[in-house]
Amino acid sequence: MTGKSSHLGPGSAGTILLIFATLSLAYAGDEPKVGIEPRASRELASPGATIRVETNLVLIPVSVTDPKNRSVVGLERETFRVFDGKAEQQVTHFSSDDAPLSAGIVFDASGSMRDKLGKSREAVAQFLKAANPEDEFFLVECSDRASLTVPFTTNSAEIQNRLLSTQSKGRTPLLDAVYLAVQQMKKAHNPRRALLVISDGGDNDSRFTTAELRNIVRETDVWIYSIGLYDRTVMLPEQEPSGQHLLAALAADSGGREFAIHDVRELPDVAEKIGLELRNQYVLGFTPADHERDGKYHRVQVKVVQGKNLHVSARPGYFAPQ
Repeated sequence: MTGKSSHLGPGSAGTILLIFATLSLAYAGDEPKVGIEPRASRELASPGATIRVETNLVLIPVSVTDPKNRSVVGLERETFRVFDGKAEQQVTHFSSDDAPLSAGIVFDASGSMRDKLGKSREAVAQFLKAANPEDEFFLVECSDRASLTVPFTTNSAEIQNRLLSTQSKGRTPLLDAVYLAVQQMKKAHNPRRALLVISDGGDNDSRFTTAELRNIVRETDVWIYSIGLYDRTVMLPEQEPSGQHLLAALAADSGGREFAIHDVRELPDVAEKIGLELRNQYVLGFTPADHERDGKYHRVQVKVVQGKNLHVSARPGYFAPQ
């Protein structure tokens, strides 16, 4: 890919979070588990860096794929059109460098994943194949409770080794697990961040509501990619009817993507494609023409000039400064 880079900062509009909702494992080391403590009220704590434009430059990370979900590389600045609301903006910043990545991996370890653990482990291995030496990862498990079991590490083998002892059990506090991963991402060392979710259903045991978490995701500089495993013929207790909507909504709110699959054998291939897509992102920057400082959420749309069949994934908006 072409283009010079000026890397994203923590408050810019382009961080990514990966949630793999799939698996359960108990931490078998000396590190204490980190979980979500009960809260006194339903008021939301700030999850970290909010995507608010404190300077005039708005940065939007973008990925482009073809109909076969292959990353499209080599596009130039002139290929993209950016709209803030209905007003087209001039793209003043363009980057396509493969910068280091911080990735949170959240596993849905609920009981219904029992027969899917083997392919899920393969999926993680394929995803981590695309890692660079400066990348870092952490693992959040999701079964009867959401727990941080592997803190940030640059050694991806720690994640894979932990998965070898994974056992599926319990219900699915998926919303709590995503929130915990967002909180952990505040400790990330890299400007690009991602959360990948792999799950076979919706949430059925969280303290956070869908509306609360979606608001958090919109205000957090994080990308979510989700892989939903949905059985066409059988609906297990863990597989809430709203599961696909939940995973798709979280991905869309963050500018990421949701992949719905019906055959567990597809998991490794999809995970590998996501890993490669994260390595081939563009970053577009613009200065809002109206320079509004209203503190409100502004909708953004990114289009590609050439090719009707190309799919563009981009953060759908940003918060202006007050």
